[in-house]
Amino acid sequence: MSVLRMIYLALAVWGAVHPMYYFVSWFRANGFDIMGMVDAWHANAASSGLVWDLTIAAVTLTVWIVAEVAVRRNWLALIAIPATFGIGVSCGLPLYLFLRSAPVK
Repeated sequence: MSVLRMIYLALAVWGAVHPMYYFVSWFRANGFDIMGMVDAWHANAASSGLVWDLTIAAVTLTVWIVAEVAVRRNWLALIAIPATFGIGVSCGLPLYLFLRSAPVK
């Protein structure tokens, strides 16, 4: 595995673990209340802007993944879509780059 692929994989793991620490901490303090978390994301204009920024980035990444999978037939790369929306762009993007940079067979 190339150094670049190892970096992508490390970033994907970091992008999964680090944000989840904060999500789990929030759920422990507030209970499993998804709508409460969504309300917290929109506590002020700055956090709302960040939410929309990440939402647009996630949708853009999804369009890119689907377009490339249609051409490259790398079906495994589709796993980056649920990672993006279930964890975040910080995991989905490096995961997709890791999967995309695999040697061509």
